[in-house]
Amino acid sequence: MTTSKINWGILSTASIAQEQMIPAILQSKNANALAIASQNGKERIVAEKFQIPRAYCTYESLLEDSDIDIVYVPLPNSLHSKWVKEVAKAGKHVLCEKPASLTEKETIEMIKVCEEHNVIFMEAFMYQFHPQHKRVRDIIATDEIGEIKLIHSSFSFLLNEIVGNFRMNRNLGGGSIYDVGCYSIHAIRTITNSEPKFVKAISKNLTGYDVDISAIVVMELGNGVQAYFDCAMDMPSRHMYEVIGTEGTITVSKAFITQTDGEGIITVTNKNGLKREEIIYGHSYTLGVEHFSDCVLTNKEPIYTKDNTIKNMRAIEACIKSLDTGSTIIID
Repeated sequence: MTTSKINWGILSTASIAQEQMIPAILQSKNANALAIASQNGKERIVAEKFQIPRAYCTYESLLEDSDIDIVYVPLPNSLHSKWVKEVAKAGKHVLCEKPASLTEKETIEMIKVCEEHNVIFMEAFMYQFHPQHKRVRDIIATDEIGEIKLIHSSFSFLLNEIVGNFRMNRNLGGGSIYDVGCYSIHAIRTITNSEPKFVKAISKNLTGYDVDISAIVVMELGNGVQAYFDCAMDMPSRHMYEVIGTEGTITVSKAFITQTDGEGIITVTNKNGLKREEIIYGHSYTLGVEHFSDCVLTNKEPIYTKDNTIKNMRAIEACIKSLDTGSTIIID
């Protein structure tokens, strides 16, 4: 491509699109928000709000727009597989909201369709583009905290609207593990550069609903590091992870939710309890949009690979199976 900006289409007026992704596209150096589509009749309202030139009342109409290069899919989790495939068949590159789908098999199938149609795919774990996470890995590499023994993470929020919310619907891929636990799984895997060998999950459900409103998961990684995380949709906002080594700890207190000021805080505590703090700035969604747009402009694979997406989905699925069976799930 010779153009300096990539045209994006947004497939739905979902809150994550309006709160995070569309503003990030508008702020990025190499992306342009060209079109939005919805099947709920709100597409023109949202288009006017963000000054998006084109609005479509069906997803199919947006996919027929030949000027669109990338389509962002922030639909309910159960619809990711279907619409990623449709986007790929239309010849558009695709950024799919997390989790990529509901199972490893679904994820492999949708990625295969993307490959068959020569389009670039990336799952939208946008938090990882904040530079604080690379800094954590750099600190670990210096052995400042010694040998890693344990990593744990928390991600919770208070879901105020329960009735009719897709997050409370099992058929739509609801539940706290799919919605926010997937971030902790991703962080644990990424920071340790290791995959879980087994997982054991427990959860709480609300009466009348068949999804986990909260969950705790324990796992052991292939490199011997132990890990656990908690996630919830009935608790105050918390999003952090902590890496514990033989010589100290690293705590990232604002790990997953984009801060309006872009501030990331890393606290390193040595074995004697002395602390130092590093503040690192970056806007993860904007950086992620620019990275994916650059991948399309230069025809290169994203740093967050398709194989990594499949492995994360494998771990998520193991957690869900553990909830459903009440047993420990061994991951091949």
